[in-house]
Amino acid sequence: MSEHCPCRSGLQYSLCCGPYLNGTAIPDSPEALMRSRYSAYVMQDTRYLVATWHPSCHAERFSAAIEESYPSTQWLGLTLLSHETVPESNQGYVTFFARFTENGRESFIHERSRFLREEQRWYYIDGTFPPIGRNDQCPCGSGKKYKKCCGHS
Repeated sequence: MSEHCPCRSGLQYSLCCGPYLNGTAIPDSPEALMRSRYSAYVMQDTRYLVATWHPSCHAERFSAAIEESYPSTQWLGLTLLSHETVPESNQGYVTFFARFTENGRESFIHERSRFLREEQRWYYIDGTFPPIGRNDQCPCGSGKKYKKCCGHS
């Protein structure tokens, strides 16, 4: 029996993010790393999350906080909006929208993540939060205006 990957690629977990999380493969692009990190949050794999943060972030400091969030957080879906690689700078960017509930309240993360490639390996380094206007199309992919969808109070 095969299950779909939590990253919503449409592939089976064993053919998508599974090999990354179990250590038999390394993501070959910022998009693959972003998808696998989302899957790691869903699968509650702190070890993988820490290992895929750039070493300069000292992500081991976040381990306890990440693990404390697991019981109260349920991940509902990931939508990748764009991705690009800048080979001459060994950087890549992925803009995504991820929905989740935390303590029963629905919320989301909309981020433009930055990734660095060092020694043939991609790492998450940081992210910025793109502005969304109330009348912009909602980044969740619903087709509705932001104010009528995820931006309602």
